[in-house]
Amino acid sequence: MAAQLFSKTSFSSVYRTGMIPASNEIVQLILSHVQKKTNGRPLEMALDVGCGTGRYTIPLAPHFKKVLGIDISESQINLAKQYNSAGNVSYMVAPAEKMPLKDASVDLVTSGLAAHWFSLDKFAGEAVRVLRTKGCFAVHAFHPDIDIQHEELSHELKVLKSEVLNTLYQHDDKKITECLNNQYREIFEALPLKDKEWITNVPVTIQMSALDLMGFIRSVYMYEAFAEKDTLKAEEFFTKIKKRLSHIMGENINSAVLNVLVKYYCVLACKD
Repeated sequence: MAAQLFSKTSFSSVYRTGMIPASNEIVQLILSHVQKKTNGRPLEMALDVGCGTGRYTIPLAPHFKKVLGIDISESQINLAKQYNSAGNVSYMVAPAEKMPLKDASVDLVTSGLAAHWFSLDKFAGEAVRVLRTKGCFAVHAFHPDIDIQHEELSHELKVLKSEVLNTLYQHDDKKITECLNNQYREIFEALPLKDKEWITNVPVTIQMSALDLMGFIRSVYMYEAFAEKDTLKAEEFFTKIKKRLSHIMGENINSAVLNVLVKYYCVLACKD
């Protein structure tokens, strides 16, 4: 499903503009982990696996001599290249299960909101292969059940969110959803490293407009899967939710700032 959905240029564009932006809190958590484990040595190479359009690739640029982002989607990689703002960042079409790097050549292998699509055993094995001694591993995502708050409208927004999720979950991939809901426990268990930790329920608050929120709904793979099955019904659902949101927000629909509460989780490790 991943290759099919994310290979479409139209969805890649929606994903780039609509998906929740990179979390500064998570980026800093990863960088602190790397600094602690590498004892301040010069950092040569970071590898962002399943990098998509580069949301979590670019923030690594100031901290490593070179950063490489790989993804199996050519359309995502093309967009990442198009919007690349760092001279030391490059992108390549390549799978997580066969990383295009030499043994023991990487200081950090990371993946943001992507590892649940991989063959976990193969990905974990490849990560260990390319990592240098004391190289770091960091994968992260967020729980699908986000919370939306805005003053006295929070309850109505919560009801609307539940209705959206109930519909989208009818078009999910059960294995993917289980991995996300379990907060990457399977990835933690599959990783053949002794020095590892599993961090859950990291709270991050993101401010979004109503337009941002609707863009986020479109960027979720379950909505795209819905649209592939029945474009008309998916558009009708989207229009209905947009009208409901407009009714809830009233005259503040274009100016209101929504607080979107997201719970991140992260698997961190270090190669002995």
